[in-house]
Amino acid sequence: MNTSVAAPAADDYARLRDDAALVDRANRLRMTFSGPQASATLNGLVTNDVLALQPGHGLYAAALTPKGKVIADLRVFHRAAGDFVVDVHAAAAAGFTAMVRKYVNPRLARYEDSSASLACLGVAGPHARQVVAHALGCSPAEFDLLPPFANRDMPFGERRVMVSRAGDYGVDGLDCFVAADASGALRAALVQSGAAPASAAAVDVLRIEAGRPAWGVDMDEDTLTQEAGLDTLDALSYTKGCYTGQEVVARLHFRGHVNRRLCGLRVAAVAEGEARVLSGDADVGDVRSRALSPRLGGVALAMLRREVEPGAVVTVRWPDGDVPATVVALPFPA
Repeated sequence: MNTSVAAPAADDYARLRDDAALVDRANRLRMTFSGPQASATLNGLVTNDVLALQPGHGLYAAALTPKGKVIADLRVFHRAAGDFVVDVHAAAAAGFTAMVRKYVNPRLARYEDSSASLACLGVAGPHARQVVAHALGCSPAEFDLLPPFANRDMPFGERRVMVSRAGDYGVDGLDCFVAADASGALRAALVQSGAAPASAAAVDVLRIEAGRPAWGVDMDEDTLTQEAGLDTLDALSYTKGCYTGQEVVARLHFRGHVNRRLCGLRVAAVAEGEARVLSGDADVGDVRSRALSPRLGGVALAMLRREVEPGAVVTVRWPDGDVPATVVALPFPA
C-alpha cells in the first residue's frame, strides 16, 4: 500500500522524546482578560474552575455550545499580576473569539486579542527545564516544582518572561510567554541553549502518541467533551458553578455515557483521506489524526463506538485499500 503520510526524521523525533526541542506556538490565539470580574467571567465560559485559580497557576479547559459541544479547548493562566492569559489552538480561535464577544461584557471584564503583542515559544522534551534555565540565566530548580499549567515570572534582560509548565506531547515541557518584540532574542537564546526547532511532523507524532485531540481534526462543534476524552485530561470540573453547556456535561457524567469515544489505533499503514473503521462487517467509527511514528509505526486517533475495547483487532478502510489495526487505550504505551 502506497502511503502519502511521511514519517518525521528519526533524530527530530528523538530530540523531543530524549532531549529538548523548540516547538512553534506562534499561530495560537492569546487573549488577555483583566478587571475585577475577569475570573468570574471566565468561570462562566469554560468547563474548569477558574475561580479556584491562585496567581501563578493555570488549567486546561474547554468552551462549549449550549448543547455541550466543543467550541475550543484552551489553557487559562492566572498571571502573577492578577490578570489572565487564555491560549487557544489556532483552528478554534474564531469560535472562541465569537463566544467571548457574545457573552463577555467589556465593562465588567476587559478582554483583548494579544496574539500580536504577546509571543509564545515552547520547549518540549526531558531536558526542557535545563534549556529554558540556561537561556534565562537561572537554575533549572526554578521550574522543578511547577505543576501543570502553573507559571513563574522570570527576568530576561530588561523584559519579563512568563514560564509555564506544559505537557501537551507526553513529555516534559515549558512554554515561554514574552513580549513580541523580545521573542526573536528569546528564540535565539533557546536555540543556542540546545533547543533546535522541531518539525511540525515530529510534534504531531508526539501529540498523537500522547492522546491529545486537536481541535478541527479530532474534535469540533459536533463533539461532546467526553467523546474527545477531555474528562480524562482534567479539563472538566463537576463541582464548580454554572457555565455554558454544563447541563449536558453533568448529565453524561452522573447519569449516562457517550456512545463513542476517541481511541488510539496501531495501524499497519497510514494514508491521507477519509478512512472508516470496521469491526467485522460493522462500521464502528472513523480515523481522525494519523501519522507514522519512528518508534511505533502507524498511529492514529479514531472516534469509535464505545463497545470497541482496547485490544480489539479492526480494519481501517483507507481510500486505496484495507489494512489491519489494533485499538489501544490512550495515551499510547511508552
